[in-house]
This record gives sequence, C-alpha cells and structure tokens, in this order.
Amino acid sequence: MARPRDIGVIDTLIGFRDVRQVAHVAAAKDQGVRHPAEYMFKEIPDELSAEADRYAAIDDTVAEMDRQGVRLGVVSLIDERTPEALRRHPDRFVPVVSIDANEGLMESVRRIQRSVEEYGVRGVSIFPAGVKPQLPINDKHWYPVYAKCAELGLPLFTTTGVPGPRVPMMAQYVGHLDEVCYDFPELKIVMRHGGEPWVDLAVKLLLKWPNLYYSTTAIAPKYWSKEIIDFANTRGADKVIYGGYFPYGIELERTFREMDDVPFKPEVWPKFLRDNAARVLGLEVVG
Repeated sequence: MARPRDIGVIDTLIGFRDVRQVAHVAAAKDQGVRHPAEYMFKEIPDELSAEADRYAAIDDTVAEMDRQGVRLGVVSLIDERTPEALRRHPDRFVPVVSIDANEGLMESVRRIQRSVEEYGVRGVSIFPAGVKPQLPINDKHWYPVYAKCAELGLPLFTTTGVPGPRVPMMAQYVGHLDEVCYDFPELKIVMRHGGEPWVDLAVKLLLKWPNLYYSTTAIAPKYWSKEIIDFANTRGADKVIYGGYFPYGIELERTFREMDDVPFKPEVWPKFLRDNAARVLGLEVVG
C-alpha cells in the first residue's frame, strides 16, 4: 500500500541546519569536512554559511516539516537552539536530553532531572561509541541513567550497530541490550541507527523484550533492512518507529520520497509513522 498522506507524522530524530551539521566525535579518525561519517552520505543537506542567522534555521525546519507532513519532531538539547525552538513552536517539537555518563554518575542523573523540570524532556539519548572513553550499552556507568529513566518513565534512545564515525564498534553491539532489558524490564529502549550488521539479532531481541523498540534513524528508506520491514509487517507492527536524519545526513524530502516505495501493510503505516512513537514518548496521538 502507498504511504498514507493524512497522518501527522512524528519524526524521532530531527534538528536544524548549522554551519557544520554534525559535531566532531571524540577520538574518531578521518572525520571529513561536513560530517564525522561523511564517507557514508553522498548528499548531505546544505549547511549554513558562516554569516547566516543560525536561529532562522528553526523556522526553516518547521517549514520543511510542513511540506512533508511531519507534525512533531524530536529534538535534542545538545543543540543550544533547542530551547528557543521550544519557545517558538511548543506544539511542534519534543525535547530529549543527550547524556554522557563519563561526566559523573550523579551529574548524569541530575542533568536528566533538571532537563525534565526546565524543558519537559520526553526522553534521553546516548551514543555509547561516541563518548570518550567509550561506554558499551551494558556498561554499569549507564545504569544510574537507566534507573532514572525508568523512574521517570522516559524512553532511552541509543545508537546501535557499527557507528558511522571511524571509532571502534563493539560498544554498540546489539547483544548488549539483552542484559539491559533483563536488568530494567520497565525501561523503554529505542534502538537508533540501524543495528547493523546484527539486524537478525535485533529482531530476536525485539520479540523477546516487550519494551524494546527499533527506529529507522540515519538510514535512507531504500536501505532499510528487509528483516525490519518483514518484522513490522508480521509480529512487529507495534515495535518499529519512524525516525529520519534531517539535516544531519539526509534531506527530509528524500526520506519521504523513498518511503513511498517501502512495502508496509496498510495497518502498519499509522503505527510506524505516528502511533508507536506517541506511545513510547507518552504523547497524545496527533493528526
């Protein structure tokens, strides 16, 4: 079935154009001029000029969301413009806070609490292979973060699989999630960035653990794995969530154009584009 156009989409990873779209990653090799994994992306969205008004990019993102039918976008407080985006468009953006457990166990917990109180964050994101030193997904330094998320009912978004930046990969081995899901059964965890080359294992874990989810962030639709599409069309309709990668590596227009060729069943599209994300983020269904 063709993608329906009457669904107010929730994009679980979106941001604002910048002078450099993605910051350097600690300890990564050969980081490129525009993106720390520039070798992976042939058509990186245009950056801002050094003289541009960086805050005008907030409204540019809203305009692009409108063009593609995106009702809500999940944005990170790692971008200092996010508070202004929330002020200008409180009904269009949902904030999450990015955490590096190397900053100190209690400081991580306090940062989450402050972010909830000050900005109303709806989730926490981590990049296990991107922090220095790296902290595998099941490293116990993350456990206070996981416990705080579980306490507050916040989902955890974690990058999984081989990272794009040229850093070692095993911190994001999908199998680490098995231990975390066992230790924190009430914690909602959303896999980001593909989980490759362990997609088969990801599907097994998605079946095993009720609160584990998969999102399509950072991968153009024509490269979405057949295993995930088949899973969404069968036993995993409630477990697969849409997420893009605008403006970091993929234009939103390209994502939605290519999505038209994804063979989801009719009953899967509303869940994938909106309902699953709304449930995980604790939002009212929109549009």
